[in-house]
Amino acid sequence: MPLDTSTYSLALLRLDGRRWNELRRLTAQMRTQAAADGSSYLEMGNTKVICTVTGPSEGKTGGSGGGARDRASVEVSISVAGFSGVDRKRSGRGDKRLSEMQSTISSAFSQTLFTHLYPHSTISLSLHILSQDGSLLAACLNAATLALIDAGIPMRDYICACTAGSTSSYSSNDEKADPLLDLNGMEEQELPFLTVATVGASDDVVVLVMETRVQVGRLEGMLAVGVDGCKQVREILDGVVRERGIRMVEGSKM
Repeated sequence: MPLDTSTYSLALLRLDGRRWNELRRLTAQMRTQAAADGSSYLEMGNTKVICTVTGPSEGKTGGSGGGARDRASVEVSISVAGFSGVDRKRSGRGDKRLSEMQSTISSAFSQTLFTHLYPHSTISLSLHILSQDGSLLAACLNAATLALIDAGIPMRDYICACTAGSTSSYSSNDEKADPLLDLNGMEEQELPFLTVATVGASDDVVVLVMETRVQVGRLEGMLAVGVDGCKQVREILDGVVRERGIRMVEGSKM
């Protein structure tokens, strides 16, 4: 069923009741898995992700494990629950989309973590997708950030991610189309969108992924809205981290 985009210009509201620059409800928790070195649970709308971190741990003797000689390697694995989407199916290890996401997440955190402090080591991130409703890569990046902070691994700053799209498809050739922030699953199926991640409250982009076609004139507006959304996400993640820190301090006083 095609997405009805006529309501955007009439009521200035999207199908889920949000305005163009509003995020979906974003909630998160830290230390959800006691057995892991670091863990988190994050919801962006109806997209739900669990992340666990193991390490830094010494690599296996011999072979290629254990990272580089002068820094740790970041390994990422993503598993998708069969009930996470509308189509009940399992994603195999050869899934190209999952492989690309794993590579993107690994590359982003390899640049942001202080991996030089852990030579000959491996930092393993395991992401479990429980529900999919858009902004999947962004949710994985945000959940991984919280889990790495929970594990106590030093990094330059938060990596905060968000999606941004446009109200018209590529085929409509509408240069005046408005940008949208934080697309849900239905919007992603019909509209062009990109995923952007920044470091902290700055405008430094560490991840920029776009799998759809869009006119060049619309790209700058989409990117600007996405970067602004990342700053909103950072405030939420920072609140989660500070709340966790307060609970830890209160627990140590008892």
